[in-house]
Amino acid sequence: MISEWLADPGLAWLAAGLVLVVAEMVLPGAFLLWLGLASIGTGLVCRVATTSFAVQVVIFAVLAPLSIACAMTMRRKSRPANVNTPGSGLVGRHATLLRFEAGEGRVRVGDSDWPARLAPGAAMPAVDMPLEVVAVDGLVLLVRPAVVVAAGVK
Repeated sequence: MISEWLADPGLAWLAAGLVLVVAEMVLPGAFLLWLGLASIGTGLVCRVATTSFAVQVVIFAVLAPLSIACAMTMRRKSRPANVNTPGSGLVGRHATLLRFEAGEGRVRVGDSDWPARLAPGAAMPAVDMPLEVVAVDGLVLLVRPAVVVAAGVK
Protein backbone atom coordinates (compact mmCIF):
# COMPACT_ATOMS: atom_id res chain seq x y z
CA MET A 1 0.00 0.00 0.00
CA ILE A 2 2.75 2.46 0.93
CA SER A 3 4.69 1.55 -2.17
CA GLU A 4 1.63 2.46 -4.27
CA TRP A 5 1.49 5.88 -2.63
CA LEU A 6 5.19 6.46 -3.22
CA ALA A 7 4.89 5.27 -6.83
CA ASP A 8 2.33 8.00 -7.50
CA PRO A 9 3.96 11.37 -6.69
CA GLY A 10 0.58 13.12 -6.63
CA LEU A 11 -0.60 10.88 -3.80
CA ALA A 12 2.70 11.35 -1.98
CA TRP A 13 2.33 15.15 -2.13
CA LEU A 14 -1.30 14.91 -1.00
CA ALA A 15 -0.32 12.66 1.91
CA ALA A 16 2.49 15.02 2.92
CA GLY A 17 0.06 17.93 2.78
CA LEU A 18 -2.45 16.13 4.97
CA VAL A 19 0.29 15.26 7.47
CA LEU A 20 1.32 18.93 7.63
CA VAL A 21 -2.28 20.11 8.07
CA VAL A 22 -2.86 17.59 10.87
CA ALA A 23 0.46 18.59 12.47
CA GLU A 24 -0.75 22.20 12.41
CA MET A 25 -3.79 21.18 14.44
CA VAL A 26 -1.64 19.37 17.01
CA LEU A 27 1.32 21.75 17.25
CA PRO A 28 1.13 25.45 18.12
CA GLY A 29 1.72 28.01 15.41
CA ALA A 30 0.24 28.92 12.08
CA PHE A 31 2.89 27.99 9.56
CA LEU A 32 2.53 24.29 8.76
CA LEU A 33 -1.00 24.82 7.47
CA TRP A 34 0.22 26.96 4.57
CA LEU A 35 2.99 24.55 3.65
CA GLY A 36 0.44 21.74 3.84
CA LEU A 37 -1.88 23.59 1.48
CA ALA A 38 1.02 24.19 -0.92
CA SER A 39 1.82 20.48 -0.77
CA ILE A 40 -1.82 19.58 -1.44
CA GLY A 41 -1.83 22.01 -4.38
CA THR A 42 1.31 20.39 -5.74
CA GLY A 43 -0.30 16.97 -5.34
CA LEU A 44 -3.39 18.08 -7.24
CA VAL A 45 -1.26 19.40 -10.10
CA CYS A 46 0.65 16.09 -10.16
CA ARG A 47 -2.60 14.13 -10.30
CA VAL A 48 -3.73 16.16 -13.33
CA ALA A 49 -0.43 16.32 -15.24
CA THR A 50 2.62 14.08 -15.30
CA THR A 51 5.63 16.11 -14.15
CA SER A 52 9.21 15.39 -13.20
CA PHE A 53 10.37 15.70 -9.62
CA ALA A 54 12.21 18.94 -10.43
CA VAL A 55 9.01 20.50 -11.78
CA GLN A 56 7.12 19.31 -8.70
CA VAL A 57 9.67 21.01 -6.43
CA VAL A 58 9.34 24.22 -8.47
CA ILE A 59 5.53 24.05 -8.18
CA PHE A 60 5.82 23.60 -4.41
CA ALA A 61 8.43 26.38 -4.21
CA VAL A 62 6.00 28.73 -5.97
CA LEU A 63 2.87 27.68 -4.05
CA ALA A 64 4.46 27.80 -0.58
CA PRO A 65 5.36 31.52 -0.56
CA LEU A 66 2.09 32.35 -2.32
CA SER A 67 0.07 30.58 0.37
CA ILE A 68 2.09 32.27 3.12
CA ALA A 69 1.65 35.67 1.44
CA CYS A 70 -2.11 35.08 1.24
CA ALA A 71 -2.14 34.16 4.92
CA MET A 72 -0.25 37.32 5.88
CA THR A 73 -2.60 39.46 3.80
CA MET A 74 -5.67 37.89 5.42
CA ARG A 75 -4.14 38.31 8.87
CA ARG A 76 -3.43 42.00 8.32
CA LYS A 77 -6.98 42.64 7.10
CA SER A 78 -8.71 40.74 9.89
CA ARG A 79 -6.78 41.99 12.91
CA PRO A 80 -8.86 44.25 15.17
CA ALA A 81 -7.17 47.55 15.88
CA ASN A 82 -7.74 47.54 19.65
CA VAL A 83 -6.66 44.05 20.68
CA ASN A 84 -4.49 44.07 23.80
CA THR A 85 -4.66 47.82 24.23
CA PRO A 86 -5.30 49.18 27.71
CA GLY A 87 -8.72 50.48 26.80
CA SER A 88 -9.95 47.44 24.90
CA GLY A 89 -11.50 45.83 27.95
CA LEU A 90 -12.34 48.89 30.02
CA VAL A 91 -13.84 51.50 27.70
CA GLY A 92 -17.62 51.40 27.91
CA ARG A 93 -17.72 49.57 31.24
CA HIS A 94 -19.50 51.02 34.23
CA ALA A 95 -17.59 52.10 37.30
CA THR A 96 -18.49 52.76 40.93
CA LEU A 97 -17.27 55.98 42.48
CA LEU A 98 -15.05 55.34 45.53
CA ARG A 99 -13.76 58.87 46.14
CA PHE A 100 -13.39 61.92 43.97
CA GLU A 101 -11.91 65.36 44.72
CA ALA A 102 -11.14 68.14 42.27
CA GLY A 103 -11.81 65.95 39.24
CA GLU A 104 -9.54 63.09 40.31
CA GLY A 105 -10.04 60.06 42.48
CA ARG A 106 -10.58 56.30 42.46
CA VAL A 107 -13.26 54.15 40.92
CA ARG A 108 -14.04 50.44 40.99
CA VAL A 109 -14.50 48.54 37.73
CA GLY A 110 -15.44 44.92 38.36
CA ASP A 111 -13.28 43.82 41.29
CA SER A 112 -10.42 46.27 40.71
CA ASP A 113 -9.84 49.80 41.94
CA TRP A 114 -8.43 52.27 39.42
CA PRO A 115 -7.16 55.83 39.56
CA ALA A 116 -9.53 58.02 37.60
CA ARG A 117 -10.15 61.55 36.46
CA LEU A 118 -13.06 63.23 34.78
CA ALA A 119 -13.17 63.27 31.03
CA PRO A 120 -13.00 66.76 29.48
CA GLY A 121 -16.39 68.42 29.67
CA ALA A 122 -17.85 65.90 32.13
CA ALA A 123 -19.83 67.11 35.13
CA MET A 124 -18.59 66.39 38.65
CA PRO A 125 -20.25 63.14 39.76
CA ALA A 126 -22.42 62.97 42.83
CA VAL A 127 -22.02 60.29 45.47
CA ASP A 128 -23.48 56.94 44.33
CA MET A 129 -23.73 58.17 40.74
CA PRO A 130 -22.82 55.48 38.21
CA LEU A 131 -19.86 56.33 36.01
CA GLU A 132 -18.84 55.17 32.55
CA VAL A 133 -15.24 54.66 31.41
CA VAL A 134 -14.74 56.65 28.18
CA ALA A 135 -10.97 56.30 27.72
CA VAL A 136 -7.75 55.08 29.30
CA ASP A 137 -4.71 57.31 29.74
CA GLY A 138 -1.88 55.06 30.86
CA LEU A 139 -3.23 53.56 34.09
CA VAL A 140 -5.75 56.34 34.69
CA LEU A 141 -9.34 55.86 33.59
CA LEU A 142 -11.20 58.82 32.13
CA VAL A 143 -14.78 58.69 33.36
CA ARG A 144 -18.02 60.61 33.03
CA PRO A 145 -21.39 60.22 34.69
CA ALA A 146 -23.21 57.33 33.03
CA VAL A 147 -26.44 57.94 31.17
CA VAL A 148 -29.06 55.92 33.01
CA VAL A 149 -31.98 54.77 30.87
CA ALA A 150 -35.14 54.01 32.77
CA ALA A 151 -36.65 50.59 32.16
CA GLY A 152 -39.13 50.69 29.29
CA VAL A 153 -38.19 54.26 28.27
CA LYS A 154 -36.16 54.81 25.13
